[in-house]
Amino acid sequence: MRIGAIEAGGTKFVCGVGDEAGNIEDKASFPTGHPEKTMERAIQYFNGKGVEAIGIGSFGPVDLDPASPTYGYITTTPKPGWAGFPFLDTLRQAFDVPFGWDTDVNAAAFGEAMWGAAKGLGSCLYFTVGTGIGIGVYTEGNLAHGLVHPEGGHMLTRRHVEDHADGQPFPGICPYHGDCLEGMASGPAIEKRWKRKGSELPNDHPAWALEAYYVGQAVTNAILMLSPKKIILGGGVMHQTQLFPMIRTEIQNNLNGYVSAKAISARIDEYIVPPGLGDDAGLCGALALGLKAAGRMQQQKP
Repeated sequence: MRIGAIEAGGTKFVCGVGDEAGNIEDKASFPTGHPEKTMERAIQYFNGKGVEAIGIGSFGPVDLDPASPTYGYITTTPKPGWAGFPFLDTLRQAFDVPFGWDTDVNAAAFGEAMWGAAKGLGSCLYFTVGTGIGIGVYTEGNLAHGLVHPEGGHMLTRRHVEDHADGQPFPGICPYHGDCLEGMASGPAIEKRWKRKGSELPNDHPAWALEAYYVGQAVTNAILMLSPKKIILGGGVMHQTQLFPMIRTEIQNNLNGYVSAKAISARIDEYIVPPGLGDDAGLCGALALGLKAAGRMQQQKP
């Protein structure tokens, strides 16, 4: 069975074709530009490939309620041209196949639960820390939706006392909340604070202690709220692998022994990990969404 997959990010689209075992057979990427032109490129990619279903993990916010008249739409994104765009309807006009639809981070969590670092577990969280910050929630064998969908990238943060830029307390960059998690710890926040991209900063730069402080705070809150069996940290900022031990230490300090679990006290390096699927986590997750829509998903068991 050939399944199509779309990882629709705010910066780039990745389209691919894979099989029921989660193997990506072919993929292509292109910038996320104007919606009509971007969707035209996605449709052109799948033409002639004989896919029997398509799964989509999209940047958001998105409408995930099948009963809603705007199900399958991008909703309140600040990305020019995309707010209110009928993403799913546009693809349905081109292909008469089942569609799976969710957020990009939920898709990544799903991919990791099926074939990656959380395979065989009943729950995991996937944090993506990059141009934006998002959190995907997979719990008790299902992706979490609810009123809309998890927006953990905008959880409130406790400001670090030494977080300054240009001699003033750094205000954060989120257009909605200022100093929320995304406003303080996303890639653009790092660049705004330090006047250089994170990829240009040395491993021992003070930027990374601040980054670990904010991400560690968010992960601590997620552990206390959802108690997942695995936490996966992905996205471009987390390519700075020196962050992992720093974040783990922040979490242990924050919890201060309160959560009685050896996964945290003795094996935290196995509990908070990079994606097992690498940069293909989102695309594999979209593939899993397509398989689920086609009724061909085999749930993983411990």
